[in-house]
Amino acid sequence: MSKYWWRRIGRHLQLAVLSALLVSLFYYFTAPPDLRHRLSMASAYASMIFLGWTLAMGSWNLFRSRPNPVSYDLRRDVGIWTGILAVFHTAIGLTVHLRGRMWMYFFQKLHPLTFQKNKFGFANDVGLIAALLFVGLMLISNDVAIRRLGIQRWKTLQRLTYLTFALTVLHGWAFQAVEKRKISWVAVFWSMAAVGTVVQLAGIHRRKTIAAQDRRTVQDS
Repeated sequence: MSKYWWRRIGRHLQLAVLSALLVSLFYYFTAPPDLRHRLSMASAYASMIFLGWTLAMGSWNLFRSRPNPVSYDLRRDVGIWTGILAVFHTAIGLTVHLRGRMWMYFFQKLHPLTFQKNKFGFANDVGLIAALLFVGLMLISNDVAIRRLGIQRWKTLQRLTYLTFALTVLHGWAFQAVEKRKISWVAVFWSMAAVGTVVQLAGIHRRKTIAAQDRRTVQDS
């Protein structure tokens, strides 16, 4: 096996350890005794940290005036673990309120698969869409997908990460309202959402600034 793959494997092991530490940390601060609820909460907050990290990498490169390639391994690997945590959260979360009867979240008359006024149903629907997007993003996080789709089409699909972030925030907001969470958890959630949003807006502003500078340079030359 080449050094490249050993390096990738080593990074994934490090990300796995970091994921476990974050989940354990949030699990510790979640009120007992419900194991499933604690795991659902812990994996949700851990996945949101990883999602914010993934989104922040592009903006960070812009502010350091570094090249921002279409895709690179670190961002790809962090994105994969974001998806793993999000899917794990979804699988555990669907066993919390209805105790394993997952179909009742979506196909019971009270909670059909529609955007309804009911916050519980809305949270489930939005969470399901976000989870499916996470799975799709993980499936295209490889060089084979880039070659087959082409850079432009792949980049368009990859930008669904921003939609996934927005859906994740909506999902979290709705469940906070449903479960009437403590103010400390609400503060942590909205702090992460705010940081993620500000970093992205700053990155967009920086990209526009760089583009304007490049245009002026071309005009002056």
